[in-house]
Amino acid sequence: MHSSLFTPHMKLADLIAANHNIILLLPRFNIPLGFGEKSVREVCQANQVPVDFMLLICNLYSFDHYLPSIEELKTIDMRPLVPYLKASHDYYLQERLPHIEAHLNHIADRSTPRYGTVLKQFYADFRSEVAAHFQTEENYDFPNLQRLHEGLRPQPGTCAHQDQSHNGLVDKLNDLTQIVYKYLPGNVLPEETMELVFDILQLSADIQKHALIEEKILVPYFAWLERSVK
Repeated sequence: MHSSLFTPHMKLADLIAANHNIILLLPRFNIPLGFGEKSVREVCQANQVPVDFMLLICNLYSFDHYLPSIEELKTIDMRPLVPYLKASHDYYLQERLPHIEAHLNHIADRSTPRYGTVLKQFYADFRSEVAAHFQTEENYDFPNLQRLHEGLRPQPGTCAHQDQSHNGLVDKLNDLTQIVYKYLPGNVLPEETMELVFDILQLSADIQKHALIEEKILVPYFAWLERSVK
């Protein structure tokens, strides 16, 4: 473990101060605010969250150099992985994507029909693709990982997540920001447009980390468990 990584003994408030984006992860662990001066370990124990798993996610979100080996993953309680990933899906689909869509539609409706229609259609296609991608994972990858945790073989004809699909989602978010940058008239709700751009950039960064968890944690861990189950 790198000496610069977060540890169980530090205060959770200090951890969040080091990377304020981690506050967005707390609901995915079912950890409420109001933890005072408690350490990461104390907060995790109070909320029945394995501290090693929470630190795995927080370190991955915070340090670009951190990527645990399969040997490290074997020492971590990975049972919360599927609930965490499912909570992330719910956050994107039920909170962030509708929030961004509301702002985007408001801006598009006040733009020229040419730009507004393109913007709405692009976002609708993107949102549908995200939902389909997440549904595939929830129908196949997540149940199979649960089966492996129970010592059962995965269902035949299914496979762990493929890298390219996440890359496509991030690319489309980048394309969306480019459309807003380059083609929306600058006099159409400029303050709300700027807020929209920041929302998209934040979502893009979050999804990139989510993709990293699935591609560099879920996939190798899945493969190791599959080899371990006779």
